[in-house]
Amino acid sequence: MSKVCELTGTRPLYGNKVSHSNHKTRRRFNPNLQKKSFFVPETGEWVEMKITTKALRTINKLGLYDYMKKLEKKAKSI
Repeated sequence: MSKVCELTGTRPLYGNKVSHSNHKTRRRFNPNLQKKSFFVPETGEWVEMKITTKALRTINKLGLYDYMKKLEKKAKSI
């Protein structure tokens, strides 16, 4: 199971777990991914995606179609 957001591309981060005695061991910080289905009225179909909760909040604010246009515009500028 891939731990990557389909919209933002957010991946797991790596860091250290630090104990009380300051011993450090490597660990992985996984993104908070949720599997969601969205209805796209422009195409008239349901789309199922695995996205982060941050992307979900932005979709709730802007709408799926506008958010995807914003990501596409950002990708072209890079």
